[in-house]
Amino acid sequence: MGNSLSSVVSGLLVMGYFIAGLFFLRFWRETRDRLFGIFGGAMWLLGVQRALLASMHPSPDDAVWLYGLRLLAFVLILAAIVDKNRGPATSHRQPS
Repeated sequence: MGNSLSSVVSGLLVMGYFIAGLFFLRFWRETRDRLFGIFGGAMWLLGVQRALLASMHPSPDDAVWLYGLRLLAFVLILAAIVDKNRGPATSHRQPS
């Protein structure tokens, strides 16, 4: 029961990540905002990581590179947020 429930939950997570990625890519297509494109790619990367983890059943020592993919996805999300909140290159100082 535990293994089949784990497989179902992993499948639901993979499906959720890919659907979220599709929504973000649709928003990117409408707005051309890099934030949405990077978020979409990160969601797909998380989905691939979860699918590989569920299908391979690696030992904890062998799964390090899979969690490296997860780390990469979160770094992409953080980079997209920093990029979005970065100010414009021009100065905001008003002439005196």
